[in-house]
Amino acid sequence: MTLPRFIQIHTLHNYPAALLNRDDAGLAKRLPYGDAIRTRISSQCLKRHWRVADDTFALSRLGVPMAVRSRGTLELIRQEIVKRGVSEALAQTAAEGLRAAGLLDKGKDLKGKEALETGQAVLLGRAEIAYLVERCATLAGEHTDDKALKGAIAKFLKDEKKNIEALRHGSGLESALFGRMVTSDILASRDASVYVAHAFTVHEAQVENDYFTVVDDLLQEAGEQSSAGIFDTELASGLYYGYVVIDVPQLIANLEGHPAAEWASLPAEQRELAGRVVQHLIHLIATISPGAKRGSTAPFDWARFLLVEAGDWQPRSLAGAFQNALPLQTPALRQAAVQHLATEIAQLDAAYGAPLARRFLALDDVQVPAGQRLPLGGLADWVREAIVNANAAMVAGA
Repeated sequence: MTLPRFIQIHTLHNYPAALLNRDDAGLAKRLPYGDAIRTRISSQCLKRHWRVADDTFALSRLGVPMAVRSRGTLELIRQEIVKRGVSEALAQTAAEGLRAAGLLDKGKDLKGKEALETGQAVLLGRAEIAYLVERCATLAGEHTDDKALKGAIAKFLKDEKKNIEALRHGSGLESALFGRMVTSDILASRDASVYVAHAFTVHEAQVENDYFTVVDDLLQEAGEQSSAGIFDTELASGLYYGYVVIDVPQLIANLEGHPAAEWASLPAEQRELAGRVVQHLIHLIATISPGAKRGSTAPFDWARFLLVEAGDWQPRSLAGAFQNALPLQTPALRQAAVQHLATEIAQLDAAYGAPLARRFLALDDVQVPAGQRLPLGGLADWVREAIVNANAAMVAGA
């Protein structure tokens, strides 16, 4: 049995007149690369939209508990403790005790609303929240004095630190995919299994300043030529190259709780969930679009090209194909971009001989070295099967 250690996903998406991702000044994000400045979409923006997408292949439909990312999670815990029959005052004390003991960030002995808002947004799984709520409610029933309750909570967090760390496998599907970094002395950080690059245009940035006004209906009815406001915003157009890597052993370890080194020896049923997760991700990466100003730009696109590579070698991006920006006057720009990717693959194969299996989706009549063309559903199913029921022919592309 041969299993792919890494799944690499390369995409081309086309967006005209959109503001997909803004910087702190409200302008389209940019990236200096090679011989030109490009517009880009940050990895954080991409991951956010894949996480919260609500469609047939939404992550929330996999039956895996999700997580809460917030600075106000302690307020949620306080509310849940109250629902267990604990008084408002003791529930507040319990939440303050968790903060003082350094559950979510560095310990701070704060009171009131200030104690319930952490300095950073922390990703906490629903299973972790339920465990903490249950233990705090139990301790509140045993200790009615504020000082005693806070002391009991601090002791519980210290004594059961290993149990809480073990709960990282219940920290939600989001952290299983994209990891979790915490400064807490109690919670455990979690390695990401999905690595996402910033998408960037394969050509020089194309931006314009869009000037617009808002019509005042009442003034118009009165016969006056006036507006309710004058505004401007930046819009960008482009063909974007995206790159995602899935570390299959780490994904299985995060989902199943087994050490990553044991991934290849696990039975197929313990790889089933990882296979379905990647299947959903393929659909999301291909069809879910990021973007601000959706109401005025409708920035929705499906991948015009999507290449999936499966194998054991360390991943490598194909961004080098576009280090020299494609001229904007290039005929059939999209086909030219795919040809540049194919040339880059051929040169890498010739230099390294990396044995990667390839399947691709394309709208245009294009070819990929050692690649087999499939529709999206077939491509996503192929990846799932490569993880769950892999065989040498499937992975080696024989």
